[in-house]
Amino acid sequence: MAASSAGVQKSNLLCHNLGVADSWNEIDCMLDRVGWITGLLLVAGLAGTQPVHGEMYKFTDKDGIIHYTNIKPVGQKDVKTFSFPCYASDPKCNQLDWEKIPLNRQAFNEEIEAAAEVFAVDDALIRAIIHAESAYQPEALSPRGAQGLMQLMPATQQELHIVNVFDPVSNIEGGTRYLSRLLQQFDQNVELAAAAYNAGPNAVLQYGGVPPYKETKEYVRRIKILYRRYRSSES
Repeated sequence: MAASSAGVQKSNLLCHNLGVADSWNEIDCMLDRVGWITGLLLVAGLAGTQPVHGEMYKFTDKDGIIHYTNIKPVGQKDVKTFSFPCYASDPKCNQLDWEKIPLNRQAFNEEIEAAAEVFAVDDALIRAIIHAESAYQPEALSPRGAQGLMQLMPATQQELHIVNVFDPVSNIEGGTRYLSRLLQQFDQNVELAAAAYNAGPNAVLQYGGVPPYKETKEYVRRIKILYRRYRSSES
């Protein structure tokens, strides 16, 4: 275990210091990182993954308390059903109370922890992105063409050299690598990195902050809530 940890740290250092290195060296370095993630998962004894259910139910009980559950309520009136993934572009997502949506700290735990270690990204932030983007469904496909757990667009997949975007390991590795890049670009500012993840880094640079797009502003709000809640659940 100590040897593997040292190897991961060395890989991080080499990739972060590429600077003006040629693109082939960068690709080789990134492929090394995929290898380290695979190795970490093998050491951890990964036995499988468990995506969450694809629907969420909202109802108000007789005492006026609002409930959110992934189990279909029995004997309740006026139950609202939300299908997941609840894409950022879907206005119905805005009706959800992200302060009360149940969290999921079990699904893809080994993959997320491995990617978090390799790319030095808070695992709670990775979970917030996955939760907001796909609700932990590896086969998620948005109307705009984003794919997989972290909803990567085809152009981003090509840039990151992702072979199988619907494979959880590949998707989480690629999505976390991209998120790490955005965090570095925006000085570890989670709000700006989240905005760039949704609208693209050029839009954030153009407006000097979170772009005034309704979808992006709602997305950033959602990520901040989920990130805070996942971090709090760790303590």
